[in-house]
Amino acid sequence: MREQLLRIIEKNSRIDLKELAVILGVDEIDVVNEMAAMEAEGIICGYHTLIDWEKTSIEKVSALIEVRVTPQRGQGFDHIAERIYKYPEVHAVYLISGGFDLLITLEGKSLKEVSAFVSDKLAPLDSIMSTATHFILKKYKDHGTVLSRKSEDQREKVSP
Repeated sequence: MREQLLRIIEKNSRIDLKELAVILGVDEIDVVNEMAAMEAEGIICGYHTLIDWEKTSIEKVSALIEVRVTPQRGQGFDHIAERIYKYPEVHAVYLISGGFDLLITLEGKSLKEVSAFVSDKLAPLDSIMSTATHFILKKYKDHGTVLSRKSEDQREKVSP
């Protein structure tokens, strides 16, 4: 039940508990107890709403920042990752394979604000060797949800 429950709420965290119990074939109290247990165990870490900011009048700039790091002796990448994720602008920090060590996602109000974060806060950190900033220009799909669908031609077809 646990795996199926997680897969369902990962796609729709607002699903009604009664509906979830029916889908899983269990009592609603079992669903409530299982979710509470997974929250206590840190398996369920939070509930989020996916917003297409392009459809609002709110200006936001998203960026992916690749970071090359010199790991701290005895601490690996954990110490520098923790320093980075404590900044409120930072949405996520991942340890990755390849040419860079960390991938950071963050948001700001403008390109200038994001650039200032990288140059003023991130780059000066002791173990940061280099960064590469990539601004997200358009999101097509996020967290499994398609944000930008092709509009179908609604015109009536005319035959010759």
